[in-house]
Amino acid sequence: MTVADFLRPDGWLGKDSGPRYVQLRRRLEEAINTGLLQPNSSLPPEREIADLTDLSRVTVRKAIQELVKKGVVVQRQGSGSFVREAEPKVEQSLSHLTSFTADMRRRGLDTTSKWLERGVFLPSPEEVVALGLASDASVARIYRLREAGGRPMALEKAALPLDILPNPLDVTTSLYALLEQHGNRPVRAVQKISAVNLEKPECDLLGVPEGTAGLSIQRTSYLESGRVAEFTQSLYRGDAYDFVAELRLSS
Repeated sequence: MTVADFLRPDGWLGKDSGPRYVQLRRRLEEAINTGLLQPNSSLPPEREIADLTDLSRVTVRKAIQELVKKGVVVQRQGSGSFVREAEPKVEQSLSHLTSFTADMRRRGLDTTSKWLERGVFLPSPEEVVALGLASDASVARIYRLREAGGRPMALEKAALPLDILPNPLDVTTSLYALLEQHGNRPVRAVQKISAVNLEKPECDLLGVPEGTAGLSIQRTSYLESGRVAEFTQSLYRGDAYDFVAELRLSS
């Protein structure tokens, strides 16, 4: 089937199916998702789409602008609209407790961090419960934008008891490498993963359109003694990560 045949309005464009620009946006997304429109391929010109669908060029333009906002389509001045090429995802194992820095280095990717918060603070209620802190205790907290290969990947906020991380300013690259130097590296962790739609402040930092799908991960890490050493709340780009777990059939 050609793109022209796919866009003819019979069977998908209806009076009771919502705004026409939304119907067209969905139809174009379907063409992209099914591979009829390949990455880096150009969309038909607005005038051609309007002629094929019997829609106004204003409606066509609005549908394409919606795809641009969602990051599915990119517009190039003087060249037209093109399907954005999806960047390859990073696979991260859920079976091994590793630091972001070490994990990316194994993949040959250089990592950088942009510090958003780093210091000693009063803990949030979640941090008090997760770390088992006294009500009047303080917490070491580091919050940063994690990048790999020059690409924003995740927002990571870690909180630790002060006797485990007395000076958060000592963290320059890998938190786990620093903890290991002082004999406080976690040996196991429990993670809770949830699907979320990223809000505008996080989207601006991660360089994705507002409302983009993401992964929210809460990790509680433990020392060999069983004591909680770290509570981390992270937001990962859904288009950048696949989390993989190996499962074995119990006997």
